[in-house]
Amino acid sequence: MSKMMFDYTKSILERVSFDPVLFCRELEKAIKTLLPYEMEQLQEWLLNFIIEKPELKQSLLLIKV
Repeated sequence: MSKMMFDYTKSILERVSFDPVLFCRELEKAIKTLLPYEMEQLQEWLLNFIIEKPELKQSLLLIKV
């Protein structure tokens, strides 16, 4: 079940990545719902994802990278 939630979260974040404000809002929701080890995975994914989208770098502040 948790793998499904993590994948769902990634798909939502990918879909809203066109808007940094919306992206941060969805990331905040994900932080509240994901388990600690999923947050580590999300952090890794996010670091790789924002390489192509520098406008999303502010979202790193939310996960305290």
